[in-house]
Amino acid sequence: MLNKYARAFFTRVLTPFAAFLLRRGVSPDAVTLIGTAGVVAGALWFFPRGEFFWGTITITLFVFSDLVDGNMARQAGVSSRWGAFLDSTLDRVADAAIFGGLALWYAGRGDDNVLCAVTIFCLASGQVVSYTKARGESIGLPVAVNGLVERAERLVLSLTAAGLSGLQIFGVPSWIGVVLPVALWAVAVGSLVTLVQRVVTVRREAAEADAADAASGSGAH
Repeated sequence: MLNKYARAFFTRVLTPFAAFLLRRGVSPDAVTLIGTAGVVAGALWFFPRGEFFWGTITITLFVFSDLVDGNMARQAGVSSRWGAFLDSTLDRVADAAIFGGLALWYAGRGDDNVLCAVTIFCLASGQVVSYTKARGESIGLPVAVNGLVERAERLVLSLTAAGLSGLQIFGVPSWIGVVLPVALWAVAVGSLVTLVQRVVTVRREAAEADAADAASGSGAH
């Protein structure tokens, strides 16, 4: 849902920066790689140590590369299948690092096995949600459904909650730490609902496509 409204806004905001990078000879692929490396480093360095505020700031700075690289490719007229593949693949790497870093915190100093399991479920379900769309499209189906919690929602909910929880280092009362567990549960439930939505949609679209193929075959005779 957020993709529909937020992406267009941030694309307009980041267009001048994308143009600046192109004038400096930076390639879209380089931005993709640097952005992913920054997200992974920030997530795996700060989150397992419980430094949620600075981890969120670092990740947020780099996560916008996901919008900048595509903007650059369009401006330069070099959009390609390779670029789309690289971007999508590294998105999965970044997501895994974010939820993996949170899981490491709960498995270690955070000392909460239940929340560790919830976070791992967020990681796994997010990957499967993305896979269902990609696999459905690869067999010729449109997968025409806007899921309840897609990638943008997962990141916004999780990173906002992590950043707020990290405000404790500035003297904010410790109750703010409850925000992150609540957000992770919300992401887990929302991801499950989204997965069901996509599976049901693919099943319906596949049945309709098979029926159309059968009818077309019968008509040919």
